[in-house]
Amino acid sequence: MILERILPYARKLLQSAVKEGDITVDATVGNGHDTVFLAKIVGENGHVYGFDIQDEAIQKTTERIANENVSKQVTLVQRSHADIKDVIPVSLHGKLKGAIFNLGYLPGSDKQIVTVPASTISAIEQLIEIMAPEGIVVVVIYHGHEGGDIEKDALMNFAQNIPQDLAHVLTYRFINQANNPPFILAIEKRG
Repeated sequence: MILERILPYARKLLQSAVKEGDITVDATVGNGHDTVFLAKIVGENGHVYGFDIQDEAIQKTTERIANENVSKQVTLVQRSHADIKDVIPVSLHGKLKGAIFNLGYLPGSDKQIVTVPASTISAIEQLIEIMAPEGIVVVVIYHGHEGGDIEKDALMNFAQNIPQDLAHVLTYRFINQANNPPFILAIEKRG
């Protein structure tokens, strides 16, 4: 397949914006895969702030970052991603270069605990505010679960109304696949 699948394309977008020494956010750490990915890009001189409300996600990610020897450059916070501005030090505002969300539920866990539009939109608004110019927010929208369409519709409505002088907004999706395939919403802060 020549077209990139969703997750590899999400990572490609992040790699285009995030470099060694940068500050990033994994807004939904889940099982820790994106946290490790970002930690390896930013290296020992950068930092990743990881958020999740579930203890299970924090535990799995803690194990994964320890196994990958990237714990030094990661701070995990068991709080909602809607608390981003409260957690990330003010001295780093304006310096964030990348953030990722994987919406929906924690794979292999309770499917009743899901991301919701209000906290997700709040987190994105905060990230746009404290991002560096040309910083990117990548949102992987999984919407095949109960309530997923509500979050998807709210996010798309929100994103379509972001002023074009504030950010570039992109969607990347396969439109001929069955079973509500995930897709990407990417927001690049303008300089």
